[in-house]
Amino acid sequence: MNAAVKVIVGLIVLVAGLGLLANGVLFEVSGIGTFWLQNFIITLTGIIPPFLIMIGLFIVWLELDEIKAEKELKAEEKKKK
Repeated sequence: MNAAVKVIVGLIVLVAGLGLLANGVLFEVSGIGTFWLQNFIITLTGIIPPFLIMIGLFIVWLELDEIKAEKELKAEEKKKK
């Protein structure tokens, strides 16, 4: 795809997102908006805890694997001596 086409698609998506955000923010007072900002915040509060749990488990798994590899390396060095 041409770079200019990608820029145009990006601008269309940007304008659509800004329009939806403005709909939720500007018309929230009158009660006819769709409350996009509130829905976004609710979604974030639902996504962040499981994401942090997954990241934490991944880090623990990597570090435990690194500790195990270091122990195996030390054991091999002792066998060579």
